[in-house]
Amino acid sequence: METPGTEDVVVVGAGPGGLAVAAALRARGLDPLVVDRAAEVGNSWRHHYDRLHLHTPRGWSHLPGHRIPRRFGRWVARADVVRYLEEYAGHHRLRLRLGTAVTRIDRVGAPGPDAARAARWRVDLADGSSVEARDVVVATGYNHTPVEPSWPGLDGYPGEVVLARDYRNGRRWAGREVLVVGTGNTGTEIATDLAEHGALRVLLSVRTPPHILSRTRFGVPAQATGIAVRRLPPKVVDRVAGVLAAVQEPDLSEHGLPRAGRDLYSRVLEGRIPVQDVGVVGAIRAGRVEPVAAVESFDGAEVVLVDGTRVTPDAVVVATGYRAGLEPLVGHLGVLGARGLPATHGSVRSEAAPGLWFTGFTNPISGMLRELRIDAERIARAVTRERG
Repeated sequence: METPGTEDVVVVGAGPGGLAVAAALRARGLDPLVVDRAAEVGNSWRHHYDRLHLHTPRGWSHLPGHRIPRRFGRWVARADVVRYLEEYAGHHRLRLRLGTAVTRIDRVGAPGPDAARAARWRVDLADGSSVEARDVVVATGYNHTPVEPSWPGLDGYPGEVVLARDYRNGRRWAGREVLVVGTGNTGTEIATDLAEHGALRVLLSVRTPPHILSRTRFGVPAQATGIAVRRLPPKVVDRVAGVLAAVQEPDLSEHGLPRAGRDLYSRVLEGRIPVQDVGVVGAIRAGRVEPVAAVESFDGAEVVLVDGTRVTPDAVVVATGYRAGLEPLVGHLGVLGARGLPATHGSVRSEAAPGLWFTGFTNPISGMLRELRIDAERIARAVTRERG
């Protein structure tokens, strides 16, 4: 391995979270290096399905120091998010080292007499080099590694199995039957997209009925409510949401999708945010998307559901979620907690690993990009404060 270079701060990840914190650090006089395995910034946004738009309005979704251009509209399309991130990196003149994966983060020996400047972390890269820095910010993302399906009999299924991360649009499945597994925002949007592209039949496999909210109500974005309740006790929010659900959430019971329980905010704390309706409710009511039971197993060309029903789709789209995938990077440092997520987050100082910061590992009801902006500014303050 080459002799490590030394950097002010290393930011791991060139998505929205990493770019945001790098810009906030630059605004405070530091010169961070942003490292990412992809060849371009915003890589995950480049590979999402085509119809995706931000679920939060443009005015509440910008990163620190540079607003999203008005020309992108109120609900910013996936491709325009990518353009914004490219503009953002250029606007802040961020130093980027792209196309090089970070493989591991390790402690450096005890700091010397100049503790305010001494490196505390070594960042190992896939090309065999390494970089040392006093502070490292990990911003690789909440939705980093897809959860791989493991149903019995899947290996013998002759149809096509597609992970949601590889789905672009439903054009190729026009006139065919497709089963979508997963009822988060991704699964419900993909099911809607398949119906809009003329799939013969779209089945939506439901394990837990989701909470479904309108993107706006009386012109007010759903995000406003999320911001308002962000800090309230979960039981209080669940109780209020349970009452409001009777009038705010669609009743699709007669179409095979039972109502969700009175646990909206409790689910959010587990990382499961409500579904925003961008067409799935209408598609279900029109019979173009059919809710069915959860998948139990595969039997040749048939998919066996937990209620005993058997269906024979031409393809299965798996939208069962992601995990952070932080174990190879920092799993040996004792900094991970439940579900493999960081035990400390944002500007909260880790006593077990001072100088190691994490951003983007929550799925907040108040809007991911908004929280990334807040986290970035707080982390930048904390890093500069510790340096005196």
